[in-house]
Amino acid sequence: MRTHLHYIFVLQLFLFASFISSAHAFQKNKGKFVVVLDAGHGGNDPGNTGNGYKEKDIALNIVLTVGKALEKHPNIKVVYTRKTDEFVTLRGRAKIANDADADLFVSVHCNAHNSNAHGTETFVLGLHANQRNFEVAKKENEVIFLEEDYKSHYDGFDPNAPESFIGLTLMQEDYLDQSTQLARLVQDNFTKSLKRTDRGVKQAGFWVLHNTYMPSVLIETGFLTYQPEGAYLNSSKGQNEMSLSIYKGIMDYKMILDRNVGENVYKDVPNIESIKDAVTEEIKPEETSKLIYPNTVFKVQLAASSNKIEPKPFNFKGLTDISREKEGKLFKYFYGYTSDYNEAKKLAEIAKSKGYPSSFIVAYRNGEREDLSKVLKSQAN
Repeated sequence: MRTHLHYIFVLQLFLFASFISSAHAFQKNKGKFVVVLDAGHGGNDPGNTGNGYKEKDIALNIVLTVGKALEKHPNIKVVYTRKTDEFVTLRGRAKIANDADADLFVSVHCNAHNSNAHGTETFVLGLHANQRNFEVAKKENEVIFLEEDYKSHYDGFDPNAPESFIGLTLMQEDYLDQSTQLARLVQDNFTKSLKRTDRGVKQAGFWVLHNTYMPSVLIETGFLTYQPEGAYLNSSKGQNEMSLSIYKGIMDYKMILDRNVGENVYKDVPNIESIKDAVTEEIKPEETSKLIYPNTVFKVQLAASSNKIEPKPFNFKGLTDISREKEGKLFKYFYGYTSDYNEAKKLAEIAKSKGYPSSFIVAYRNGEREDLSKVLKSQAN
């Protein structure tokens, strides 16, 4: 028992020393806590395009929203590796962070896999614990191949060779504990506030993390290849919620740092609860206009067939909320169920992106099929 308590005491001292080190970094920035936000990919590098969604656009939208919230605090300086749809090299991203003398580096991405894998995971630099972590790092590092002269800039680093990663961890060892702390805070906000599936805090050999000389994390916000998660991340609601969680993670980290060094840098924000209240106002999800038709239900008709097929996602390219109706000798298959016509239009777009180009919206009023144009001419709420 005494040994256990001694271990805890030593661990606390070690963490305290790590945060003191961050405090010195804070001082060097003349009272500003500098956060570099890195939207993955961009320009001729779209990232992954699972289900037709674009990683580069989703990552940028999330980063800009996080930055907007952080910029509300006068003692925080936000630096972006990109604010538009442009290609930035890995070494260019690292240089921006190092030149800014940053206190944190936060890189935002979206995941992909050839399965129903889903959930959030946040990486810090380290050796791969398994093949899956290696594959994630490999995918993100392969962007160097888009540079014509990459061999002259990356000192023989080969994303496809596991042995290339062995030396990567050495220069980031001083920041590993702080990086892990930030990663865990971000993950906790994803999973506790948003109920996203927690894939954990992991280590892998990301070149950009190796070459940023400050606490650094790479966030995989979810899998675009998993249709429900891809649709969520591609929506304003999903992007705003994920942005809020990342913002809270950064602020939670900063508040812990302030308490450990005996300062409260944010004198206008006395506690974390007021921060949460403030950011809720700052990053309020965009109001989506609704077009509700009373006593009406809209669905998206996917197909009509003489074959009776089970209305399960695996029979309809991963789409959920499938229904089936029989009309004469035909079975008709529908996606979605809503009284909001604007929502129905979004469902139709999703259906088309999943491989149903001839799908269309149908309307039911008081349980009976009715001509869509006639319904739309009636008054909506």
